[in-house]
Amino acid sequence: MSQQALKSAKTLFEAYKGALAALEADIGEPFLQALSLIQNSTGHVVVSGMGKSGIIGRKIAATLASTGTPSLFLHPAEAIHGDLGMVRQGDVVLAISNSGDTEEIMRLLPAFERLQTHLIAMTGNPRSSLAQHAEVVLNIAVDREACPLNLAPTTSSLNTLVLGDALAVALMEMRGFQEADFAATHPGGALGRRLFTHVRDKMRTQNLPFVDGNASVQDALLTMTEGRLGMAIVGAVDRLEGIITDGDLRRILVAGADLGKITVKEVATSKPLTIGPDVLMADAEAKMLEARVQCLVVVDAAGTVVGVIQIYE
Repeated sequence: MSQQALKSAKTLFEAYKGALAALEADIGEPFLQALSLIQNSTGHVVVSGMGKSGIIGRKIAATLASTGTPSLFLHPAEAIHGDLGMVRQGDVVLAISNSGDTEEIMRLLPAFERLQTHLIAMTGNPRSSLAQHAEVVLNIAVDREACPLNLAPTTSSLNTLVLGDALAVALMEMRGFQEADFAATHPGGALGRRLFTHVRDKMRTQNLPFVDGNASVQDALLTMTEGRLGMAIVGAVDRLEGIITDGDLRRILVAGADLGKITVKEVATSKPLTIGPDVLMADAEAKMLEARVQCLVVVDAAGTVVGVIQIYE
């Protein structure tokens, strides 16, 4: 039983490979026409589909929106009960229907024409009613579904998904979509936080571990332990004299020195790396990684210590 199940799974993989190979071989002028319609539109890309096509359509709309192409998903059944108000003149409608004759999609075609939208059909039947109404037809046809019964949308769903992603990726390339643009649409993600967060937003400002240069290294060790930053700032808020790190302490211990007799200024780094509070976190992290340090003292334009920024490897 388990071997048969494994064989069935591998058959699906082979079917997927064949479907993608055929899709790649067929891509051409209609794909370029679709790109042109979308790129030249001043409106949204409205993706619509029923059932599994709708599920894939939601993903396509989300991918387009997150990669610089304003897009939304319109449920065909909800559209005829008011959601059609989402569609505006000049929008590009990407209608997905493997058969090309999905009833709910067909009922929307007169409204799309009345609104003077541009219709792109993504269908497995280039001779269907949907295809005949469309300006551009993207063919997602497959020889058969990977489903043993040739019923459940499998290879056709894969082709739809891949073709939608191909549109998004090609549009990114055409528009010069960059990392910063991606971050702008993902402010809650790690990339967005890095590219739009400044040092001042993340730096620690309270209970900074200051230690006097004439203090013993043993005293500095206590300050560093309380500060939990792996370092102590030598001097004062208005007088940065250096820093001492846990690495400095390890070197002293290896040398067998008496921590109670050595002063902080004897082992501290007198000219430590610093950074301004208005620098982007991405730049701060790059600076720390290049210098192989985990902390930077933050100083303002007047040279006043205003905080410490830290990253973890």
